[in-house]
Amino acid sequence: MFKKTNIRFIIIGVAVVLALYSLYWTVAYNTFSPTKMETLKTAGKLDKFENRIIRLGLDLQGGMHVVLELNIPKLVETIASNKTPEFYSILQASTEESKINNEDFFAVFERNVEKNNFRLVRYFTNRGYKNSDIVQSLKDESKDAMRRSLEIIRNRVDQFGVSEPTIQKAGEYRIIVELAGIQDASRARQLIQSTALMEFNLLKEPGVTQSFIASVDNYLKTGKTDIVKEALASQDTTVALKESKDKSVSVNELLGKTSVGASTQSETADSSVIVDEAMFAEKPFSSLLRNVNEMIGVPESNVFAVKKILANPAVVKLIPYDSKFLWSAKTERMTMQDGKTENFYILYHLNYEAGLQGKYITKASATVGGAGAQTAGQPIVNFGMNNEGAKIFSRLTGSNIGKRLAITMDDKVYMAPSIRSKIPNGSGYIEGLEDMDEAKNIAIVLRAGALPAQVDVIEERTIGPSLGRDSLAIGIKVGFLSLLVVMLFMIFYYRRSGLLADMALILNMVFTMAIMAMLRSTLTLPGIAGLVLTIGMAVDANVLIFERIREELERGKTVKAAIETGYSRALSAILDSNITTLLTALILMQFGTGPVKGFAITLFWGITSSMFTAIFVTRTFYNWRTDRHVLKTLSI
Repeated sequence: MFKKTNIRFIIIGVAVVLALYSLYWTVAYNTFSPTKMETLKTAGKLDKFENRIIRLGLDLQGGMHVVLELNIPKLVETIASNKTPEFYSILQASTEESKINNEDFFAVFERNVEKNNFRLVRYFTNRGYKNSDIVQSLKDESKDAMRRSLEIIRNRVDQFGVSEPTIQKAGEYRIIVELAGIQDASRARQLIQSTALMEFNLLKEPGVTQSFIASVDNYLKTGKTDIVKEALASQDTTVALKESKDKSVSVNELLGKTSVGASTQSETADSSVIVDEAMFAEKPFSSLLRNVNEMIGVPESNVFAVKKILANPAVVKLIPYDSKFLWSAKTERMTMQDGKTENFYILYHLNYEAGLQGKYITKASATVGGAGAQTAGQPIVNFGMNNEGAKIFSRLTGSNIGKRLAITMDDKVYMAPSIRSKIPNGSGYIEGLEDMDEAKNIAIVLRAGALPAQVDVIEERTIGPSLGRDSLAIGIKVGFLSLLVVMLFMIFYYRRSGLLADMALILNMVFTMAIMAMLRSTLTLPGIAGLVLTIGMAVDANVLIFERIREELERGKTVKAAIETGYSRALSAILDSNITTLLTALILMQFGTGPVKGFAITLFWGITSSMFTAIFVTRTFYNWRTDRHVLKTLSI
């Protein structure tokens, strides 16, 4: 019997050491000064603490609340296989009407289609022949897109590292996301909202791009859209990008506006641009551009004007039908001939159709470029593709050696390297990233997959932690007060045995919090209520045991026999009551969200821990005493 007691003490000792070790991280983390936090973050050691602490819920530490809505018109546009001006006109009119009247988009879209005798079969293949059948098919597609968006956003948030997030569907096309303890709200919003449509697009030949630039120059100079072929034939393919003396002109002057033409607010916000003075008169568009490493560079101050020119309806018609223009994801800093440094965005002229889409990517990880490489010390994202993607990538690179291949995501170009050789294994990397946080975000969205359609943020609230601190302080006070009252009652009513029950109660709290830390659970305000309830239910088991021991002592049994009989008789009642509570808590954990789930987590682990402390721990101490001494009386 003595050996069994020793084994019991070893088990209790190991449990206590593990619990204290688990709680150490939480205690240490909450005592760090801001300077210490920054030092650990710089050294990359802060994650070790954050991964082992008890996290607080949205109601206790604040966070962000976002309502997203699936952009149904954008989804319909993406699905359409044939897109004409008439199609866009119907789509835009339906979008505006549904917003104004707060009416279902598909109902408005179908009504406008019938009203204009529009045949949808020309724009949507394999979805039936009747307009009503096609609209119904689009409705079904939108519901499936909503389900996929919900799952993808959930996967992204899980990989982002937010504990116990709330992600749920609201209405037909809306998703509510609540993230507790978010420090960088903009990064979280970008991660959630990013469509993450990754594509590999070949760049257009320089001659095609130069023809477009020349035609825009001609339009801005004469107001006509015809291209002077003779001038292009004798023109050097990079002359439009050569550097010369710069001067500042107004956007209105560049676009040919008179003082009568009132500028919009956005125009006046950036009212001047830097142009090549020698070229401005003859080539006004080319004068906005610069040669940056044999690519089209646009000074940061000129980006507004270039975007406005490219959006001009007449200029849009000049863009080759099989191409598009995209901007670099970040600026490049260059030193000019006069010694001054300037920021440039790169403007890329790409094939409209992607050579390969990111849906084939199966793995992605953020890392730092190795020593000796061009990307040494820079954050990069390594990626790998499945077999089908590797085959497509192999054909794409093998047949376009010497050309540039742009890697784009959400209409931003991250890099456009020259293809030096065939890449047969479907692996590569993405560079041109701002920092490691951006690299991690891109790796997350690539692993989770692209959203089937754009999602728009229609509501965003940042919830401050001030109310949470008050609630937490009050909750802690209430918890300690309830714990103190119960402990005093047990001492008063059961004397020394009450002290033993109090020790078990304290261990129960330590074990419960340690388990939550190990499992990275989140403590919410309802969770604190669950802990308070656990305190009452934990001593209930000891009360049952003590009362049974009292009954046995009154019948004249010895102390040792009374303890053994008391525990055996109380065990069935304790198991019955606690197991039913555990089952209820499990159901709430599985199907509950938010406050309900927070309450269930602490209740479940609190009850589990109380059964161990009330039955195993207290029995071990009773056995230890009865093994050492023959007790004639028991203070109970």
